[in-house]
Amino acid sequence: MTNIQNQPATESGTFKIGGDLQVYRLGYGAMRITGDGIWGQPKDKQGSLAVLRRALELGINFIDTADSYGPNVSEELIAEALYPYPKDLVIATKGGLLRTGPNQWPQDGRPAHLREALEGSLRRLRVDHIDVYQFHRPDPRVPFEDSMGEVAKMKQEGKIRHVGVSNVTIDELARAQKIVPIVTVQNRYNLSNHESERMTPQQSDELIDICARQGIGFIPWGPLGGGDLARPGGALDTVAKKHQVQPSQITIAWLLHRSPTILPIPGTSSVKHLEENVVGATIKLTPEEFEAINQAHK
Repeated sequence: MTNIQNQPATESGTFKIGGDLQVYRLGYGAMRITGDGIWGQPKDKQGSLAVLRRALELGINFIDTADSYGPNVSEELIAEALYPYPKDLVIATKGGLLRTGPNQWPQDGRPAHLREALEGSLRRLRVDHIDVYQFHRPDPRVPFEDSMGEVAKMKQEGKIRHVGVSNVTIDELARAQKIVPIVTVQNRYNLSNHESERMTPQQSDELIDICARQGIGFIPWGPLGGGDLARPGGALDTVAKKHQVQPSQITIAWLLHRSPTILPIPGTSSVKHLEENVVGATIKLTPEEFEAINQAHK
């Protein structure tokens, strides 16, 4: 069997996060392995553990999680399934949110909370430093520079290797960069919805291009949206039929084509769905197909 059949995720190409952590560009987002509402234990714990192990078998070596997924549950499951970790596995996590119930995500960007969150992640993931630690969402009640300053301090202490930001504007990225080097940005972005929190679609696309120019990894959350384009006869559906794949697999191929520093992290709690997703890494869109999908979106 060929590598493309054994480890299709490797066909997504590689990217060096922070210039030194080489990953395959198609990663895995570990939010969905928790309970309903991203709250509590999963209904099928063994199934969640199987998804994590299968992700690595398929060639994925970049996993994104957060202390708020569960809370704590996602990180604990990652350690249970995969520790001791393969040398090439990069685990990114996030801090800066609280959980008050299912689907509830209040911000907490206080330096004391971020330090407590980081210590918890280190303990649950069973590591002495976090590969990529991301500030999950700016807190309007806490000066942004105070939050980022504490993350920078923890990096200086050796508890964080690289720093990322999430759910930020172009201005906030620039402000964060004045405090500490930023290696990743994680915002909502997919084919049908370019609009991110507090940014227009045009600004979101501009941010992706800024990341590409600066060698910053852009991690789109919610990457599988196809919207009306996936309807029968739509541009996405048409391209998918040509490649004999699902529209969702084309959305992954589209993201990988969109920018060389985009790192899609589709998440799922199903091994079957995971295996379907990674096929997107093997699909190479022609410039004409890519442009046809773009024009249909516009």
